[in-house]
Amino acid sequence: MTTLAPPPAPARTGRRRATGAPEDPRWARPALWAILVLATALYAWNLSSVTGNTFYDAAVYSGTRSWKAFFFGALDSGNFITVDKPPFALWVMGLSARVFGYGTWQLTLPMVAVGTGSVALLHRLVKRDFGPVAATIAALALTLTPITVAITRDTNPDPVLVFLMLLGAAALLKAVRTGRLMPLVWSAVAIGFAFNTKMMQAYVVLPAFFLVYLWAANTSLGRRVRNLAVGTLALVVSSAWWMVVVDLIPASSRPYIGGSTDNTVWDLVIGYNGFGRIFGASSSVGSQGNGASFGGSAGLYRMFNDIMGGQISWLIPFAAVALAGALVLRGRAPRTDPQRAALVLWGGWFVLHYLTFSLAEGTFHPYYVTAMAPGIAALAGAGGVLLYRAFRDGASAGWGWVLPGAVAVSAVWAVVLLQRVSGSGTVYTVAEAVVGVAGAVSVLGLLAGRFMRRRRLMGLAALTAVVTLLAGPAAYAVSAATSGTNGTNPTAGPSTGGMGGGGQRPSGGAPGGNAPSGDVPSGTRPGAGGTGGGMDGGGTQVSSEMISYLKKHQDGAAWLVAVATDQTASSIILESGEPVISMGGWSGSDDAMTLAKLKSLVKAGKLHYIVVGDGGQGSGQGSNSEITAWVKKHGTAVKSSAYGSGSTSTSSGLYRLDASDAG
Repeated sequence: MTTLAPPPAPARTGRRRATGAPEDPRWARPALWAILVLATALYAWNLSSVTGNTFYDAAVYSGTRSWKAFFFGALDSGNFITVDKPPFALWVMGLSARVFGYGTWQLTLPMVAVGTGSVALLHRLVKRDFGPVAATIAALALTLTPITVAITRDTNPDPVLVFLMLLGAAALLKAVRTGRLMPLVWSAVAIGFAFNTKMMQAYVVLPAFFLVYLWAANTSLGRRVRNLAVGTLALVVSSAWWMVVVDLIPASSRPYIGGSTDNTVWDLVIGYNGFGRIFGASSSVGSQGNGASFGGSAGLYRMFNDIMGGQISWLIPFAAVALAGALVLRGRAPRTDPQRAALVLWGGWFVLHYLTFSLAEGTFHPYYVTAMAPGIAALAGAGGVLLYRAFRDGASAGWGWVLPGAVAVSAVWAVVLLQRVSGSGTVYTVAEAVVGVAGAVSVLGLLAGRFMRRRRLMGLAALTAVVTLLAGPAAYAVSAATSGTNGTNPTAGPSTGGMGGGGQRPSGGAPGGNAPSGDVPSGTRPGAGGTGGGMDGGGTQVSSEMISYLKKHQDGAAWLVAVATDQTASSIILESGEPVISMGGWSGSDDAMTLAKLKSLVKAGKLHYIVVGDGGQGSGQGSNSEITAWVKKHGTAVKSSAYGSGSTSTSSGLYRLDASDAG
C-alpha cells in the first residue's frame, strides 16, 4: 500500500505569516503588524473629513459615467479635455468608485491600501538584506514621514507612484541577486506603470537602477548588458503604450491633452511634466516658473526651509551620514555583495530625488517629496544598523564617534524644526522636550556603553536614539492624520508662514457622501453655500445659484457650461454632476478651445452657456481673446438677478448662445 505524503498544512503557513520566519526574533512579526496597523490608522483616520483634490476627483467621477473618459483621463464625461497627468491612478480610484459607489472613502481607500502596502514592501526589502531590526526602523520611519501621511490621505496620484516604484525596486534587487532576466523585466514594467501615473517623475530612480544592476548583478558582464537592453525595451513599451495609442487617435475623436502645447501626450511628457518641471520654462503653462510659491526657492537648502523642513527633512542628516558610513564599511565586499547593492540603490534613490526636487525651478509642490521618503527610511534603518554594529564591535577607532555624532546632529536639527512651530500646539512642545532629553540620553548612553563595554547599555541607548529620531515626525504625522487635508497642496503640521503650510492651504472641495456611480456627488460640495465652485479665470464667481440656473436651462446640451480653467470646471462637475468644459486647462492657457470649435458646439446644440471675463481665458491670448470678443458680441448676457443671486448687475460673466448665434 502506497502512502502519500500529506500536503502542507495551511495552519502552519498561517502561523508563519503571523509569527514570521523561524529564524526571526519573536518580536519581529508582531512589530511589523503593529506598524501596519499604525500606518492604516494614520492614513485612514476620519476619512470623511478629508478634502481630496477636486481636479482629480472630478476626473474620477467623469470616468464613472463614461468609459471613454475613464480611458483618456478626461476631466469631464463629455471628453473635451484631459487632466495633465496619465490616467493610471485615476483608473485605480475609478474602479473603486465603480465597485463601491462614488464618495470620499471610495476614492481614498486605494490610496490607504497602497500607502500601507508601501510600508510592508519596504520592510520586506530591507529585512532581506539587513535583518528585522533595520526593516522595523525603516518601516516605522516611512509610516511616520509627515508628508507621506498627508498625501496618502488624499486623491493625488503620488501614493500609487511610490508603491509602483517600490515594486520596481523589489524586482530589481531580485534580478541582482539571481542574475536572471525576468525579474529585471518586471522591474521595468513596474516603472512603466509608474510612468503612466506621473510620467517623468517615475524615471528619477532609473540611473540608480541601471548602475546597481550593471555593477552588482550575479552574472557575467555580457549577460548584464544584454539583460539591461531587454529590460530597457520592456521599460519603453510599458511606459509608452498609452501615450502611443492616444496620440495615434485623431484629435477629433478624443479629448484635448491638457497641459500640452500641441494636443499630444508626447509634448506633455517632454514639456509640462518633463523639462518644464526642472527648468521652469514651458510655453504651455505660465505658472511653471512660480514653484517657489509652493515649496520655497530652488536650491540645495530647499528641503530644509520653513515650508519643506517639517515635511521631509527630519531624517535627512542621519540618512546621509548612514549612507556614507555604510558604504565605507562594505567597501571591500565582493562585487555582487547584496548589502552594498541595496545601499547603492537606496542611496541613489535618496540623492537623485533630493537633487531633482531641490533644484527644480518649475512648479513644485511639497507633496512631491513623498517619493523620496522610501530612500531616506531605508537608509535610516539599514545604514543605522550597520553603523551600530561597527560602533558596538569597535570596527575602528574612528567609527566609535560616527553613530553618536549622527544621532546628535539629527536631534539638534529636530529641535530646530520644532522650535520653528513653537506655540502651535502642546504636541510640538512635548515632542521638542522628548527629542532634547532622549537625544542627550542616547548619545551619552552610546558613549558610556562603548567605553564601559556594556552591550546592553548600548542597545538601550540605540533604542532611545530611535525615539529621538522619530518623535518629531510622529508629532507632524498625528497632525496630518487628525486635521483636514487639502487636496490642492496637502501638507502636515502647522503653518510656518509659507504657502503650503498647514494654516495657509488654498481652498478646495471634495465630493462627499456615498452617491452611486452616475448620481450627483453629495455631501461637502465645492459650490455649496454660495462660496462658489471657484473663481473663473476672468474673475467671475460661479455660485451654487448659477449652477442651479444652468441645470434648469441646460436644454439638452451635452455640456452644462464652458469656463476658463480646470479648477472652476472640476468644482462645477462635482456639484452639478454634469459635464463642464474647461477651455484653457489648469491655468487657462491651454489652446483646447478655438473659436471654430466653439461655434461648432454651439451650432450643434451641445453647448449653450459660457462664462467669460476681463482676464484669464480670452484676455489677450490669441484665439482665446477672439472667443471672448465673439461671445460678448453674439451671446446674450445673463443678469445675476436671473438666478436669484440678490444682485441686479446687468453682467455676471455668463452668456447664453444658441444655434442661430453661430450663424
